Amino acid sequence: MLSVIIQTDGAEGPAVATLAALVPGAAAGVICEVLLVDRAGARAIERVADVAGCRFFPFDESRAAALAAAARQARSPWLMFLHAGAVLESGWIEETTQFIQRVSGSERPRAGIFRYARSPYAETGFHEHLKWLGRMIAGPWADQGLVIARAHYERLGGHAPDARRSEAKLLRQLGRSSLTLLRSRIIVA
Repeated sequence: MLSVIIQTDGAEGPAVATLAALVPGAAAGVICEVLLVDRAGARAIERVADVAGCRFFPFDESRAAALAAAARQARSPWLMFLHAGAVLESGWIEETTQFIQRVSGSERPRAGIFRYARSPYAETGFHEHLKWLGRMIAGPWADQGLVIARAHYERLGGHAPDARRSEAKLLRQLGRSSLTLLRSRIIVA
């Protein structure tokens, strides 16, 4: 039902935390595959993928090009994009399944994002308050994850390989009117 694509940025610990939160989804049959996207030569992430039974997707080009290529290689009709270190709270499986069923039965394409929650271990300085304010004004950020039908993703052109901030561009293309804010929270470090 769902292919999960995680950009790891060479960080083994955060990738493992995100994968651990996905285990119940794999056990429930919601997740059929996980692709870890990182720069070619990221040996630690390649080992994590091997141990966790994921596919390692190395890239030499831009991250956006790698995300788009991973989406093309994914086997499921639905895609979930996550950043390493993002941890989904319990309840995401049922809600994501219901969202997919509702959208699949509808004629109106939609994408889902998770409700942002800051990690309780994150720094709480002035800079963090500014980031929170930016989220409130600008709308969802890419680190909130994205659940989207592959066909809808392809119609939008996916991640533009040569665009700066291609994830933000994709969210702007979706627009607030076609984004569903899911009740499940995603804890972002």
